[in-house]
Amino acid sequence: MAPPTVVLDNGAHSMKVGIASDGASPRLVPNAIVRGKADKRHYVGDQMDNCTDFSSLYYRLPFEKGLLVNWGIERTIWESLFKNVTKLEPKDSRLLITEPCFNLPAIQDNYDQIVFEEFEFGACFRAIGPELCLLNDLARVFGDNQSKSASTSVPDCALIVDSGYSFTHIVPFLKGKAIPEGVRRINVGGKLLTNQLKEVVSFRSYDMMEETYIINDVKEKCCFFSKDVYQDLDICKKPLAKNTIIQEYVLPDFINTKAGHIRAKGTAATVADQQILAMNNERFMIPEILMHPSDIGLEQAGIPEAIVQSVDACDPAIHGLLYANIVLVGGNANIPGYLERIQQDLRQLVPIDYEIRIAKPENPVTFAWEGGNRLISLSTEKELQKTFVQRKEYLEYGSDVCRRKFGSL
Repeated sequence: MAPPTVVLDNGAHSMKVGIASDGASPRLVPNAIVRGKADKRHYVGDQMDNCTDFSSLYYRLPFEKGLLVNWGIERTIWESLFKNVTKLEPKDSRLLITEPCFNLPAIQDNYDQIVFEEFEFGACFRAIGPELCLLNDLARVFGDNQSKSASTSVPDCALIVDSGYSFTHIVPFLKGKAIPEGVRRINVGGKLLTNQLKEVVSFRSYDMMEETYIINDVKEKCCFFSKDVYQDLDICKKPLAKNTIIQEYVLPDFINTKAGHIRAKGTAATVADQQILAMNNERFMIPEILMHPSDIGLEQAGIPEAIVQSVDACDPAIHGLLYANIVLVGGNANIPGYLERIQQDLRQLVPIDYEIRIAKPENPVTFAWEGGNRLISLSTEKELQKTFVQRKEYLEYGSDVCRRKFGSL
């Protein structure tokens, strides 16, 4: 009988983890060790479910600037993950794990060492997230209901825009292989947006510099992409009665309320609603950094420009195919108006001869995990034996065998 396979999309903000099987869904686990200020307790990964007071949490993260550098923290999180979430003995299972694009060779060697020597997994396969996204049924994502594909065949061309916690990567693919010269990275992700919102809110109202968890929740509940920034800025200047953009976020007190919420317009304040955070132009100016990083002094292209740069770096023969197969994934794709804004800005930059077709999966956060799960579920045991590096191969040849087998980036 084939050993079970753990699929682990090891993101810098959250890990998506589950045991591969047809129709399975992943569990999202914070990739951090968090210390509560009130109870002085440490929460490792999945233990965050037990946390009740999210004020002034102190985060210890294994990732820095998108690269896994603190292996002491990551090892502790993985130990808890495999023990409490997957509940599998690593020796008797396989691991499919994601890594960042253009990961450093020294860090890749560390991945292999931890997986094979410390956790002693029977076999392992490492891939970048966008590569796994390709393995999903993209025709269905684009709304082609004729597609009844039950194989992991990949489209001839696709462009994956992965906007996550640390970075935004634009990765073009040809016949399932990433085109290295076409890859573009923008140093803007969810972490930078949250930090920027912390600074703006702290300057304008309450000091929220230590409230990462709360401000992240504010960002997820309040922010959106504007279709016309200048028009919306004019609306923000209007009196309260005519301002259709302003929202009031009720901050949690962790006694009566555990989570913040948006207060409906016209609702009278209650005693519990002690602290109100007014969100006006911050709602769309914070996400705007993804479209124009120069707003905060970063000399980089925004997402629409970076897509054009990425396509231009590829063979002109496939430009049309790339523009017609753009897939948006990653946590920032959940911000309302994201797809529409990229479509609008891209249309102004791309020659009219090219059709622009952009799709966003139902859950952009777990899309890479779903691709990995599909790979395992639809492949034969013989195919998986070829794809994965077995532990005995690693012990004989070291990381060289992993470099030969893994990834196009």
